Amino acid sequence: MRTFQRAAAVLIYPAILCMGVACERANPPTASPRAGGPRAELSAPSASATSEVTDWLARALSLGELLSDDVRMTAWTDEPEDDDHDPITVVPFEFDPGKTHLVRARWLRGTGCPTNATTFDGSTSSPLIDAACDAIAGGGDPKDSPGRNEGLLLVKTGPTPNFAAPGADLKGVKGITLTELGYDIRTGSHCGAGAPRFNVRTADGLLHFVGCNSPPAMVTAASPGWKRLRWSSAELLLASPSIPAGSVVQSIAIVFDEGQDTPSAGPPGLETGSGLAVLDNIDVNTHLAGRGPGN
Repeated sequence: MRTFQRAAAVLIYPAILCMGVACERANPPTASPRAGGPRAELSAPSASATSEVTDWLARALSLGELLSDDVRMTAWTDEPEDDDHDPITVVPFEFDPGKTHLVRARWLRGTGCPTNATTFDGSTSSPLIDAACDAIAGGGDPKDSPGRNEGLLLVKTGPTPNFAAPGADLKGVKGITLTELGYDIRTGSHCGAGAPRFNVRTADGLLHFVGCNSPPAMVTAASPGWKRLRWSSAELLLASPSIPAGSVVQSIAIVFDEGQDTPSAGPPGLETGSGLAVLDNIDVNTHLAGRGPGN
């Protein structure tokens, strides 16, 4: 049955996009502002914006659950497993059944939000700590040691309808009761309604979607270079479909399936689609993972 569902998804995906079936779906719920901090700014929805929202949801449904140990994936294999036990590890993968070679997912040194880094002017070293991920903001992954400063690069080159996506599988989350999701996102990254998004499979079998701007996250810290986004219990209630308090997790993955033709909704506002995002300090229930497996 699972094989049939996957095959069906591959066949119906272009039809959904070309025939406009997605536009007949109801819009996913959007969040209203609440006290506690600023939200990502969104402009008033237009007809084209409404179409984009329904398109991303149809695309997410057609892709379904994507995990690194799926036989269709090219998963991270660059480095051995870490000797130390990490409660949560974030394993990048690439879903590219058509072998287009237009998607990439990797943890890369020097691309993350700096919490304990240094700069050098030719003679003197100086500390570098970004306000979006400093101690006041809640810090970063304590194991992302100096000299690494890793970030998770997700790239989809070319058009959104290409049936391919980079992503990352969050290992160690099965059986937890979900209270919070989040990540740090680098300025200039794509932040659309559907990407980068969390795919959350709950113990009742439902697959839920939490997009970068659907529902909008709380911006809990910010700097010129980074923003820290959080979806707590109130925001998770507005996921598609809703994730109620007390929900037990089966699996969580991050998926990036919007290409260079899909504009970013922010933060801070409407931008031309870049087809890439750099994330760091992936947050699950306040536990931060800011480095690749084996690092």
